[in-house]
Amino acid sequence: MKRRDVNQIAFATLQQVTGAMPKERESRQAEAAELGRKGGLKGGAARSKALTKAQRSEIAKKAAAARWKAAK
Repeated sequence: MKRRDVNQIAFATLQQVTGAMPKERESRQAEAAELGRKGGLKGGAARSKALTKAQRSEIAKKAAAARWKAAK
């Protein structure tokens, strides 16, 4: 990920707020977000098919333990 300084971030924010952001960049960002969402939607289902019932159970137990630990 490319690091940007405070001035670059402020400039990009100003462009977004005023609507002066280049159209090409907006469309690329929208396309990337759409592709990322498609992959994310497929990922969970594909992972659950690849795991055995015992593996899914173990993952669920670890998640429940983490939730209870965080609640205390």
